[in-house]
Amino acid sequence: MMTNKKTPQAGERNIAVILASGSGVRFGAPVPKQFLKLAGKTVLEHTLDVFERHPQMDEIIIVGNPDNLLLIEEIVNRAAYKKVTKVVSGGATRQQSSAAGITAIVGDRHKVLVHDAVRPLLDNATIDRCLQALDRSDAVDTAIPASDTVIEVAADSFIAGIPDRSALRLGQTPQAFRAGLLRGAHARAESDDALKVTDDCGLILHYRMGQVEVVPGDVSNIKITYPSDIYLADRIFQVRSRQLAGERGALGLSAKTIVVFGASRGIGQSICAMAAAEGANVVAVSRSTGVDVADEQAVRDTLVQARERFGRIDLVVATAGVLRTGLIVGQDYAAIDEQLATNLRGSIVVARESFEVLRESGGSIALFTSSSYTRGRSRYSVYSATKAAVVNLVQALSEEFLPFGVRINAINPERTATPMRAENFGVEPADMLLEADQVAWSTLAACLSPATGEVIDVRR
Repeated sequence: MMTNKKTPQAGERNIAVILASGSGVRFGAPVPKQFLKLAGKTVLEHTLDVFERHPQMDEIIIVGNPDNLLLIEEIVNRAAYKKVTKVVSGGATRQQSSAAGITAIVGDRHKVLVHDAVRPLLDNATIDRCLQALDRSDAVDTAIPASDTVIEVAADSFIAGIPDRSALRLGQTPQAFRAGLLRGAHARAESDDALKVTDDCGLILHYRMGQVEVVPGDVSNIKITYPSDIYLADRIFQVRSRQLAGERGALGLSAKTIVVFGASRGIGQSICAMAAAEGANVVAVSRSTGVDVADEQAVRDTLVQARERFGRIDLVVATAGVLRTGLIVGQDYAAIDEQLATNLRGSIVVARESFEVLRESGGSIALFTSSSYTRGRSRYSVYSATKAAVVNLVQALSEEFLPFGVRINAINPERTATPMRAENFGVEPADMLLEADQVAWSTLAACLSPATGEVIDVRR
């Protein structure tokens, strides 16, 4: 039933119950689908990341298959998820696993979000809507409009009816409840052998314990059920990015050591100036100082000398880039090779050579992509291709580097007022371009954040 808005009381927590006990029979993979790799991490890790980073979520409880509890604990420990308080054993059915999750929660007034581990593309806005709805309702479901016509089929395989699509929705997770209500529903279901419902909201409706409010979900919040879903999810992750939250301010760079490749102008120059102003040890190199990012020996020497001078390296940033516009048939191979060497090989070299020194410090790497990585742009096809490759490189290396505590991200700025842009596109209205300082701040903030394997958008 709908109730008046509830005022949070002391001790109430926002708790996520992640159902990760599925066997993946329908998927047909040798391991359960929540443990498959997707965009540099397991599906489960992507799901946990969403709740770990959401500022309003206080606690995470994972419900797993008894055979996989050690693996889940290993994942949690390796990634240092601070909000995960319990990993508990689930049952043979979704209902039993959900019951195990609510059993692990003490107290009835908590807000509980029950979510499928194999929906890794959940967004913060959907979580926000669920939490807000629980201030006025005791149970909440998330759903999206049905985009296809839904038909009812009789036992003889003929159409029995075609419901009005405007009233139909496709259910997703999370589903949200006050803890006491969900606990009571599962208590009733425990002795109900005739029960036929597929989720927790179905329990509330079946036992007439209240109405269930429906809030909008998100079309990208797909459930990975079949092999084709993993390819679709991977593509969504590739084009999906996020912006760093928070107001621009001091970053806490004092005494940290940062090496910037491509530091002579534009964004690289702004990064160096900003880091130096905060008291960081800055090593600024570029082709103008004799360091080409495509030259592994020059990059290696730069890093060795920086470490010897300052004792450690905390951040490595590669802003060096080359853009040559024009139809590919009009570009000679020297221009093509230059872009490949600087944009792609250079990114590979910087990441590879930085790994050992950053392994010592638990440091971070920032490489640069561009909005053209999502779709190749006519007249700068080679540049677009290299920037798409950088995103794939970052996603792959984040997985390789994660066990060693090294983070790596791709910075994706909007059109930015830099010399390289002016050389290729001429004079553009200032209000349509980012300032290099804004990109510099976001780059440094990304390096200092726990994010890894992500595309970090920088927008006006």
